[in-house]
Amino acid sequence: MRCTIQTPTNKLADSIEFYSQLKFDLIDLNNIAAFTDGKVIIEINPDRYARAGIRIFAENWRSIANELQEITNVIQTQTGFLLSDTSGCMIYLEECDAPRGYDTTAVQPSVLGNFAGLTLETTDIEKSLAIWLKIGFKIQHKSATQGWISLISKDGFPVSILKVLNCPHLFFNPSLSYFNGESNPEIIQQIRELKIPITEEITAFNEKGIVDNIIIRDPGGLGFFIFND
Repeated sequence: MRCTIQTPTNKLADSIEFYSQLKFDLIDLNNIAAFTDGKVIIEINPDRYARAGIRIFAENWRSIANELQEITNVIQTQTGFLLSDTSGCMIYLEECDAPRGYDTTAVQPSVLGNFAGLTLETTDIEKSLAIWLKIGFKIQHKSATQGWISLISKDGFPVSILKVLNCPHLFFNPSLSYFNGESNPEIIQQIRELKIPITEEITAFNEKGIVDNIIIRDPGGLGFFIFND
């Protein structure tokens, strides 16, 4: 199993510029423009039918797809299967060639800081969990009282599922989270200096009303939570 993130675009040059500004490394991924910060690979797909989501590669998904049909609708595609969980995040189960391994030891983190995984907000956290477990993810942490579950894939890709009405800020499904602790104000300042549009400046978690968390989006609508935890 290997995971990548797909983001659509209506203008490839704009998406390339967005990730280049944020100091992601451009890589050639099976003739697809893709970027990495050493932790996640983000593929930019200009196809008009492309949607933001996660691509998960394995040799054969047929038996898992049949089991998933008992939980949610699964569509067969030319390269595998397509479904979504109750967050609406597109999940592409790909049987085509997986992206080859890249030596990311020399790749520096992007401006966004410390990658913390794919983050989703769902109306039915137990159904979402059932789907991700069926795909092959494992539970790392679960909090029934706070309404969140963190999962991890066999290749170490993290996914967090949050119960709806828990987050006092905008939420875009899917989004990627970056948690930077005390370094977050400095990272926010770097984003401002790069003139990357900020979708929301968040003060809800700060008693002094300081902007200590922000949300940005790429040209295809993929969200990024730049948070201090």
